[in-house]
This record gives sequence, C-alpha cells and structure tokens, in this order.
Amino acid sequence: MPYQQGKGNRLPPERASKLGHLEVIQSELVQKLCKSFNDPEFVEHAGSVSKWEALPKDGAELKIIFSTDGSIQIIENPNPPFKAIAFVKSALLRVDQYAISKIDKDTPNPFALRDLMKESALYHSTAFPLRNVYIEGKTNYDAIREVLFESVKDKGLNDSLEGAMMETLKWIAYEKWLDVPKTELEKFGCPHCEKNVATLPFNEEKGKCPECNGEIFITDMFGLHQSMTDDYAPNQVASDYMGVSETLMIFTPIRFYWEKKREVLRNCLFVKDGPLSLRATLAKLSAPIRRFFEFAKSKGIDVAMIGQEKTGQFFDHLQLIGNAAPVGSCFIPDNKYIQEQIKHNNTTAIYGADTNYGAKLFVKMNDYHKMVINVPTGQRGEFVTSPSQEHLINFKNIVATLPKILSNKFEGALLPIELANKIASLSTYPSAKTLELFADKHKGNH
Repeated sequence: MPYQQGKGNRLPPERASKLGHLEVIQSELVQKLCKSFNDPEFVEHAGSVSKWEALPKDGAELKIIFSTDGSIQIIENPNPPFKAIAFVKSALLRVDQYAISKIDKDTPNPFALRDLMKESALYHSTAFPLRNVYIEGKTNYDAIREVLFESVKDKGLNDSLEGAMMETLKWIAYEKWLDVPKTELEKFGCPHCEKNVATLPFNEEKGKCPECNGEIFITDMFGLHQSMTDDYAPNQVASDYMGVSETLMIFTPIRFYWEKKREVLRNCLFVKDGPLSLRATLAKLSAPIRRFFEFAKSKGIDVAMIGQEKTGQFFDHLQLIGNAAPVGSCFIPDNKYIQEQIKHNNTTAIYGADTNYGAKLFVKMNDYHKMVINVPTGQRGEFVTSPSQEHLINFKNIVATLPKILSNKFEGALLPIELANKIASLSTYPSAKTLELFADKHKGNH
C-alpha cells in the first residue's frame, strides 16, 4: 500500500511501481492459471432452474399513476476539517393515462414533459450537517435528530399537503387504518439512555423516555441515531432518510384516499423507484405495511403497487436469464432460488423476511423491456417465502397497465419513474457544484 498524499498538499502521494507488474505476469503459476481461465456464455442448469410462466391477460388497465423517486448529494470539503453536508430530495408525481398517452415514448417533447411535471409534481428537500458543520448550541447528534423530525414534518410540499409525510408516518406506525389502532409505538432504543424502552402513546409525535425522561421524537424509532456520535454522522444516515421519505411520499396518496374516498384506490397504480423494502432499523415499518395491504384486500380494496429495481444483484441476474425467457412471461423466485442462485448464500435464513413488503419477480414484456419489479403480497400480513401469481396483490391489473407506461428511452424503463427521476435528480454535475456553492455561502464561520 503506497503512502497517501498529505492533507496539506505539501508532498505528493507515493506512486505504485509499474515495474512490480513484471514479476506478476512473468510468474509461471500466473501464466498457467490465466491460460486455464475461460469465459463461457451463461447457460442455465439443465432442466431450466428458472420457471417462467405466462403473464395474465385478463386484467383491467389502471388509469391513475403515482410515482416516487429520491436523490442524494453529499458535499464534502477535501481539506481539513473535512466538512460534510448531505442534500436529499424526493419527489411524488401524479399522472393519468390520458396525459401519458400524449407523451411520445421514443422522443418525448421536453416542453410537454416540463408542463406535465409542473402541473403534477410535488417534491421535498432537506439537508443534514453530517460532519464538522453544526447548528449553534447543538451537537451534530441532536441537530440531525431534530432535522429528521422537522423534515418529516415538512410543510413545503404545498398547502393541501402540509405535514403530509408526518401524518402518513403516524398512519403507518400506529396502524390507524384498523378499527382499534395501536395504543403505542413498538419500543425502540432511546437516543439518550440507549435502553430499548422508548415509545410514544397513540398519535403522538414526541414525548419523554420512560426511563431517563429525555425528549424523544417519533422519527427516533428508525434508529438512525445508533450510528452517530456527538460530532459525526455517516453518509448512510442521509441515504436512509431518503428511503424513508420515498416510502412516506408514495403512501401519502394511499392514506389520503383510504381516509377520504377509498374507492379511488381501485383505479390507481403506485410506482416506486427501487425495491419495496426498508433496510435495518427502518424495517420497523415493513411489517405494518404488509399488514395494511392484507387488511385493504380483506375490505375489497386491492391496492396496486410496484417497485422497480434498476441496479443490484437481481437486476444483474435478469441480464443472465432474461434473453432466453419467452416474451410476455414472468418468473417469481422463491427463497431457495434467491439464496442459491442470486445471493449465492449457503444459509437457511429467509431472505427479506424482516425488511421486504413485496415479492420480487422478473418480467419480460418484450425483447427491449425486461425488468425486476416488486409487488406486495397478501397472506395474513406475513412474509411469503414461496410466492405465486395468486399472492401478488392486483397483479392482473398491474400487468394490464405496464404496456401503457413503458418508455422507449431506456431499456426496461417505466415512464412514471423516468419522470419522477427528472424531478428528484441531484446529478453529480452541475447540481453538485451548485449545492457546494450554496453550502459554502450559508455555513458562515461554523
């Protein structure tokens, strides 16, 4: 490992010697091994490990589409004391099939896209002082906890959705769709005494720890404070918040219609960028979400939702098995297949049992539109280890709607996600430079 460049930039870094490569490539063992390496085309196991089946053809098209996406940009100063600020943006888009039908799927008019997004989009933005940037009188630990709380309470979405994400968080956490909701939150780690005794009574947003009497927020239930110290927070804190905000965004119209006019939900498709899952301590919301989908189904309301994975192990696996799959088919892997063929784990654990609120499946609409999607399942609110099409809530109507929202701009693209991404995106350039200038302007001497 070479010496690195000093932080003061006085001396250059040590360069790795190029002469060191010669001994490697001249080694007889290395040459012998390289000659034995092959690069065969992928061939599935005999008998076809993946079981593709025809997509249903008797569904009804869903007319109202909601989509959500999020973006994050970490601005880090490369010089001491290495200040870091995270900017997070998430967006919610509502469009109908009539509006989508007017968009050219091959060469969409940018002005038509602008008008569509201007009339139909909401977005939420926030910023976190991760390292060596502080709020007067507060440690980073306390400041970030308060930023998390105030961000979920954001009133900037628009006048009709003031505090919408907070109301949605309470709706999920307290399971307020039930005739008898939860009387208190599931216990979580107190950010002050660290004991797993913190909770809040029904519908409360903040209160006191029963053990140490320290102030706790409902957002502390996510446990993000567990990875922070008084003056340091990892980038993952901001990434996790983005996941929370995307989830709360997509469930806000679900909550609204459930409370005001739930019949509308029968004609809606909710599309989330990324998997239907919440990692680590955020997964406290996954089980209530699964229970909601099952409860809604028991009341005759099949809420249609999908999450699309555009990267990761499942996406990579689709590139291996998708070309040989028949057009108009899907493959729903069970836990055994996921662990052995995708995750390559030798374990008896159930993949996603605590974190996922949807089953993963591979779908091939045509030769140019293969995708990994997640669909909620209905089985008494429990995680389904071997899902089938019958477990996938409103799957027939989802399949009938997919051809109408495909985009030809990218392979496997869905237009609602593409549009939501345009609103939420904080690209590396020029957004990063703009945010960096903004951060420098506003951080003063702190």
